[in-house]
Amino acid sequence: MIARYIFRRIWQAIPILIGVNLLTFFLFFLINSPDDIARIHLGQKYVTREQINDWKISHGYNVPLVYNAEKQGIEKITQTIFFKKSVKLFFFDFGPSDAGRDIIQSIKERYLPSLQVALPAFLLALSANILFAFCLILFKGSRLDLVGALVCLFLMSISTLFFMIVGQFLVAKILRWLPISGYEDGWQAMRFLILPICISVFASIGAQTRWYRALFLEEMSQDYVRTAIAKGLSPFEVLLKHVLRNACIPILTGVVSVLPLLFMGSLLMESFFSIPGLGSYTIDAIREQDFAIVRAMVFLGTELYILGLLLTDISYVFVDKRIRLS
Repeated sequence: MIARYIFRRIWQAIPILIGVNLLTFFLFFLINSPDDIARIHLGQKYVTREQINDWKISHGYNVPLVYNAEKQGIEKITQTIFFKKSVKLFFFDFGPSDAGRDIIQSIKERYLPSLQVALPAFLLALSANILFAFCLILFKGSRLDLVGALVCLFLMSISTLFFMIVGQFLVAKILRWLPISGYEDGWQAMRFLILPICISVFASIGAQTRWYRALFLEEMSQDYVRTAIAKGLSPFEVLLKHVLRNACIPILTGVVSVLPLLFMGSLLMESFFSIPGLGSYTIDAIREQDFAIVRAMVFLGTELYILGLLLTDISYVFVDKRIRLS
């Protein structure tokens, strides 16, 4: 049953991937023509038409975008930039970037720094936010609950960029506890990663804690909670053994949206702290108008998100035995 469900979901993902590729393609070429891309990558003040044409031929931009009226039959579709650049993605053949560097090799070099930032930040933020939400629920209606709700609201109203600037200024520049930015291989990387990880966790507290608090409050109003309390269970036992278990499905649903970031990296965080991960790789590609990298990273992010949704649906079966995949 699960195998049939997985096959059906993979089959349904194909139109989504094609649609995302088309949307990315049209948005990119709505701003830039192949001639514009050639001029950017040639990097010269005065570029001749011959130089532009040579660059387009060598990089596969010398054919129409999506429809080639000069060809016959199926070649009207296959002899286009979209077909030549997009079909290979389904076989994880990303090819070279417009600057000439192999994209797969760059991904292999950069995924580890992204994971080193995103994975600890994700696990620490998830644990901290659930714990804080538990504390607010245990003291529901008290001054602690009121102060906690106000603090969360205050943190929600502040941009993550503000936390980055203040964190860099206080911790790195004034106190000089950690480097302002940069990255090194091996264990030396830890001193560069502590600050962005802490900022990521702190910036998530406001919105995520309020969301978990609302989720637990909804579960606390259910009949099974009142029955458990009537049987003599303490509020902490009710939260841990009953409320948290029944809240796992919405928690899993919320977590899946973060999964692609574990591999793709945080665009803003990596760029701000000069971490050579996939997030900064994508930002650099957008700035340099490298369509090959942008296309590959969007496709990879879409695939990871679809995979996360699939794993989440399957995990529902193990969390709640009443759920069946069909």
